[in-house]
Amino acid sequence: MKTTLTQLRSYDRSVQLLLINQFTINLGFYMLMPYLAQHLSGTLGLAGWLVGLVLGVRNFSQQGMFLVGGTLADRFGYKPLIVAGCVLRTVGFATLGLVDSVLALIVASAAAGFAGALFNPAVRAYLAADAGERRVEAFALFNVFYQAGILLGPLVGMLLTGVDFRITCVVAAAVFALLSVVQIRSLPARRGNDAEDRGKGAGQGILAQWRSVVGNRPFLLFSTAMIGSYVLTFQVYLALPLEVKRLGGGGRFGTVAVALLFAVSGLTTILAQTRVTARCKERLTAGSALAWGLLTMGLAFVPLLAATAVPVPDGGAGRWLLAAVPPMLAALLLALGTMIAYPFEMDTIVQLSGDRLVATHYGFYNTICGVGITLGNLLTGASLDAAREAGMSALPWLALLVLGLACAGSLYALHRAGRLSGTAPEVQPAVA
Repeated sequence: MKTTLTQLRSYDRSVQLLLINQFTINLGFYMLMPYLAQHLSGTLGLAGWLVGLVLGVRNFSQQGMFLVGGTLADRFGYKPLIVAGCVLRTVGFATLGLVDSVLALIVASAAAGFAGALFNPAVRAYLAADAGERRVEAFALFNVFYQAGILLGPLVGMLLTGVDFRITCVVAAAVFALLSVVQIRSLPARRGNDAEDRGKGAGQGILAQWRSVVGNRPFLLFSTAMIGSYVLTFQVYLALPLEVKRLGGGGRFGTVAVALLFAVSGLTTILAQTRVTARCKERLTAGSALAWGLLTMGLAFVPLLAATAVPVPDGGAGRWLLAAVPPMLAALLLALGTMIAYPFEMDTIVQLSGDRLVATHYGFYNTICGVGITLGNLLTGASLDAAREAGMSALPWLALLVLGLACAGSLYALHRAGRLSGTAPEVQPAVA
């Protein structure tokens, strides 16, 4: 932790503020979102499909609009989009706690989601720009602060929701309101390098920007190969908790074991990310680090695969160990794989963009991976149900292992072919 703080102080004030901002963004988000479904179905008494609609609208308005947010950030500057996203999330979170009509809840949920689409690409592009040659180390720190917010947010939310969920919404909104004020007063204005070209009259229209990104073949190949990493890491929220509760039950043990899954993932990252990144940068190229990261994520499911060969005890400590230990090992390896890959992943996007339209590239990348997560989760959930009904409980873990190996192989092939350090093709502006 001392090393992390030393590195933080070594960066410019803008980078420090962006890192603290990301911690605060995740703190406010995760103190509210894990308890929203319970509020909608319990306190407000909404039907299950309505709860799913409200939550789905938030996810779609964020994942589906990342490209728009990134494009706007490249055109108008990073700071206005970061501030606008925080202000919009302030309004959305406050509304979620104050209204009870379905239409108002849907609008508030959409606003909260679109807010994330506005500031997420802008924050990453801003960090990449101001970190300069130290982008990899900066994104390692970014992941530390990101995970710290995820770890602390639900704990704060649990305490507030124990009193009243509306208090949680008001506090979360206040966090984003304060963050908006701090950024307006303290965050320097920043624009991408491509903004200089537009100021000289050589700018592109929005469609030309999008054609430039879509026409960047190495970037598209990289984005497709990286989808697997997001499908694999998301299993900390899907397949691993389901496996814990399947074997350990849904009582106190299951609840504690699932909480430990998240704690293992978050604490491991907070304590080890900077050292892992430093070691990888000393010994590996960016492409090799990405391949090793994906390989580690795939191997994370080997303990679960091996556990399927062990007879399930009827109860007692043996059943508890079988329910808890393999998922914990999987969560630990997934965290390690993410620590290896994530800083180089974020840096590679900048490399492949040619340092032009960086926020648009981040936005499009997030959209591609978001679609992949949705499809991957649908397939994973369906395979878990089908495999258990067919008595083939090893099949989902084997499929996830193969997915990790395939993605690692794809990234290594791209690296060997020199496709992870190219520049984006330029699209000439149309003549009026």
